[in-house]
Amino acid sequence: MKLLIFRTDIKSKKKIKSLKSIFNNHSDIIKWSVDLEDIDNVLRIEATTNLSEGDVIDLIEIKGFYIKTLSD
Repeated sequence: MKLLIFRTDIKSKKKIKSLKSIFNNHSDIIKWSVDLEDIDNVLRIEATTNLSEGDVIDLIEIKGFYIKTLSD
């Protein structure tokens, strides 16, 4: 398992809801969350080793959101 962390522009529960079907039905995503209280609207994803940062970025950008990898 690995943890992927991103800065996003996902700023509301409505926007989070628009991503639920993508993330909840993805076989490589174990758990995910968006921290609306954080200034960077951090997206955290616990995933299998099969999921790459690029895969997540592609999924989010297709939905029209900004996303950038946050380093530790």
